[in-house]
Amino acid sequence: MTSDVIRTLASRRLFLAVDLDGTFLGGSDSDRQALYGLISARRNDIALVFVTGRDIPFASNVPTLFGTPQPDLIVGDVGTSVVVAPGWEPHPEIERWIDSRWPGPERASKIMLERPEIELQTAFGGRRLSYFYRDRMLASAAAREIEEAGYAALMSADLFFDVLPRGVDKGQTLLKLLAHEGIGHDRVLCAGDTLNDFSLFSTGLRGVAVANSEPYLKAALQAFTNVYMATREGAGGILEAIEHFELLSPGPG
Repeated sequence: MTSDVIRTLASRRLFLAVDLDGTFLGGSDSDRQALYGLISARRNDIALVFVTGRDIPFASNVPTLFGTPQPDLIVGDVGTSVVVAPGWEPHPEIERWIDSRWPGPERASKIMLERPEIELQTAFGGRRLSYFYRDRMLASAAAREIEEAGYAALMSADLFFDVLPRGVDKGQTLLKLLAHEGIGHDRVLCAGDTLNDFSLFSTGLRGVAVANSEPYLKAALQAFTNVYMATREGAGGILEAIEHFELLSPGPG
């Protein structure tokens, strides 16, 4: 059963869906303090959602590790896990949809075992397999083979290689969540910095690519009119975008 926390989200003025590394956790100390302070002061107006490639244990511990506000929801594992505060129980409807798309790891594992140049990560969760790569050409060849086997492959930051259920990623999972909870798209701001955030921006939702975004993402977003290209890194870019899109009225609501 969905918790009481999620039942309040549709009434918030801003639904802030943020990547973690390099985005919500990035930028200057002063910009992070300003953003976290804004969220804390306007918590009745702002829903905070971590949308990350990190696993749920790490993402749920971010407030303790980094002094951030606690999120209302976590979309973790590149969109293949969704949990709800405060106990981090799975969101049952969205997780059932993800399960229905995941063919299991066996075929993908076999393919990737034949790719010794791509290294399995030791910690990841959700319905995915995660690897490190260093040669983009070899990784692209592996991605084609993975997709022919019925999965989706996602490369990002010139390092990470994720095997995902086809049709499941950060963006599609976020759209499913918004639809299920009756949250209007006009209230949403997505923020990211790598290609695993591209799916957030391709939803058509308002977005911000922070100034430290990887070059591949910046290039992919050149024609996207829904995405603001920030001049500040990390948290500073998110603050810029909130002002640019006029997503909050001045002062508490």
